[in-house]
Formats: sequence, structure tokens, C-alpha cells
Amino acid sequence: MKDQILGHLNHPGELEKLYRSNKSLFRREFNSLYPEIQGSRFAVFWNERLNYERDEINWANRRELIFVVIAIIVAGLTAKLPAFLHIDEEYFYTRNAGFIIFPALSVYFAWRNKRSTGKIAIIAGLALAGLLFINWLPDTPKSDTLMLSCMHMAFFLWSLLGFAFVGGKDSNGEKRLAWLCFNGDLVVMSALIAIAGFILCGVTAGLFSLIGFNVEKLYQDFLLPFGLPAVPVLGTYLTQTNPNLVGKVSPVIAKIFCPLVLGMLIIYLVAIVITGKDLYNDRDFLIVFNALLIGVMAIIFFSVAESTKTTNSKIEIWTLALLSTATIIVNSFALSAILFRISEWGLTPNRAAVLGSNVLILVNLLLVTVLLFRVLIGKNEITEVGKVITYYLPVYFIWSTIVIFLFPFLFGFK
Repeated sequence: MKDQILGHLNHPGELEKLYRSNKSLFRREFNSLYPEIQGSRFAVFWNERLNYERDEINWANRRELIFVVIAIIVAGLTAKLPAFLHIDEEYFYTRNAGFIIFPALSVYFAWRNKRSTGKIAIIAGLALAGLLFINWLPDTPKSDTLMLSCMHMAFFLWSLLGFAFVGGKDSNGEKRLAWLCFNGDLVVMSALIAIAGFILCGVTAGLFSLIGFNVEKLYQDFLLPFGLPAVPVLGTYLTQTNPNLVGKVSPVIAKIFCPLVLGMLIIYLVAIVITGKDLYNDRDFLIVFNALLIGVMAIIFFSVAESTKTTNSKIEIWTLALLSTATIIVNSFALSAILFRISEWGLTPNRAAVLGSNVLILVNLLLVTVLLFRVLIGKNEITEVGKVITYYLPVYFIWSTIVIFLFPFLFGFK
């Protein structure tokens, strides 16, 4: 890419084609070249275009802001359905928690990105099928298949949201990487909004308590049902209308947390060996172990996605490669433990779900780790690692669909 930028520096049309082919790579390579070419008027123009930052928050147009407000109200009313329809709260929220937020965000992206009628129909049809199926499942006490379906429904709806974001099969690797980066930015922005909201609520409750008013009931009846769904919706709106708002924060967080997580993981593995913890017969420990695996894998994927937007040092790539390797070791422990439990006590819905998830994660991590080491020796670019991650995501969607819709029948609704 650097050679192409230099070769077409005085040809604006060719530079535009290069930029549109891979915006993140173009920006990274151009910024690394800029000190050498800043004497060119075209280089100065592109530098301003690529690195211009607004001083104020952009609230977009009135239509989009109204759309967001309506989405927040609809999500809040959905959260209040148990009170309106006298439905058992545990029954409702266990099965339908994901439908409070994800459909609103899917509609937002489908509308904002002008998705075709056909794609909108696919998203709506799959979401409706999930809604009807999860509420059709019998309310069997301690049903493992019901619990698994409810847990995987969140990922199913998250995948539909991704479809609305990137546009489906015709999407390119850049859009899919932008999807992963969006999720990281959304977590950061939502955390900031939530912290500010909790501080405001605490101060408000304290002030009203001084004059004899108890606002806890008001918070419980209205603030939580409408405020909690508003956090990701408002966070999504701000990240999309102000991409630079957290654009510099997320890469810093990724760079800080990767070495910390790597150190923690190594210490944890050593501690398991020293303490002689029985991973094979302790079910609760195995559950925590798998949760750790998923969390670390998410950090790796987010860090790789953020790395594609910046120029990375060898140390950062080495950190990611070692973290991926350590995660493969963790995954191998978990996989051997679940295979042992299946051989000793047979196949259950939970064991089948964990086995399938661990195998998929292991394959994905192996692909990512191999490419990271190839980046270190100069045979691949970091963007290719990101593409492998994004093009593997539909595999997880297929697996979640199998767990939700087939496991209840395969295991007799147990």
C-alpha cells in the first residue's frame, strides 16, 4: 500500500480508489508516510481529510435524533411489558431480555445504512422466529435446553444486529472489522454513560431524601426499565455520529489490557498447577474456566480489530500472539475436561453445548495465532488476522442457531 500511495501521490483519482479499497489500511500507511511527503499539497490535503477532528459533539440531524428517542421509548415499554400484561418477571426476562435492546439497534442500523427491503425482511423474520420459538418452549423446571436456548439467544440477536450493520454476504472485510471495533467502542461509551447516570441518580436520591422524598420506587418503576435500555442505544448513536469520540480511547485500552490479561492468564495457569485444582471433577470451576476463556478471546478479537486501525510495534504483536497461545492452552484444558466428563458420565445438553463451543473457539484461535506469528515474520499484515476473525463469526451464528432451535428436540426438552 505504501508504494501505491507514493506512486499515485499526484493522481487524486487513484488515491481515492486506494482509500475506498481499504480505508483503515490506507489511513495507517499514509500516516506513517506523511513525515516524508508533507511537502506535497496533495499529501497535506489527505492529511487534513484523514485526521480532521471536530471540537464539538455532532448530534447529527433531527430525524436521526427523533429516531433514537423513539427507539429508547419502545425499548423501555418492552421492558415494562410484565407490569402491563401481568406476566411473571422471571419468565419474561429470562426468555426475552435480548429482545429489549437488540431489535431497536438492528432497526437503527438497517434504517441508517439504508438496507434493502429483502435484507430487512430476513432480519425481521429471523428475529420473529426466535421470539416465537423461545416463548413457545415449555416452562420445564431446571430445563438445561431451555437455559441454553435463552443464553444463546443473545448471541443470535447480536449476530442479526451485525447483519444489519455490515449488510450480509456482500459485505467486505473492512465493514466486518468496523463491526468489531464498534462493539469495543460501544462498551467504552456505554460504561461512561452508565457511570455518569449512576452518579446522577445517587446525587438525586440523596438530595430528595434530605427533604423527605423517597425516589427509590420511582427509580424501580420507571428509571431502570427506560434508563438501562437507553444506555446502549444512546451509546450507539454517539459512536456512529461522533466516530472520533472514543476512537482514541479504545486502542489505548486494548494496548493496556492485553499485557495485563496475558500476565494474569500465565499466573492463573501456574496457580492451577501449584494448587492442584481438579478441573475434571469440579463442575463449577469448569464453568468459570470456560467463562474466562470466552472473555479472554473477546479481548483478543477486540484488540486485533483495533490494531488494524493503527501502526503497531513488534511488542504489541508479540503480546497478542502470546496471549492467543496462552488462550489455546486454556482452551485445551477446558476441552480435555469436558471430553473426560462426557466419557465418564455421558452426553448431556450442557456438555454438548460446551464441547461444540470449545471446538469452534479452538479452531478460531489456532487460525488467529498462526497468522499473528506470520505477521511477526513479515509474511502477513495485521489486517489479514482481522479478516480471519470476522469471516469466522458466521460459524458461531450457525452454532448458536443449532443450540437454540435443535437442542430442545435432540435432547427431549431436558
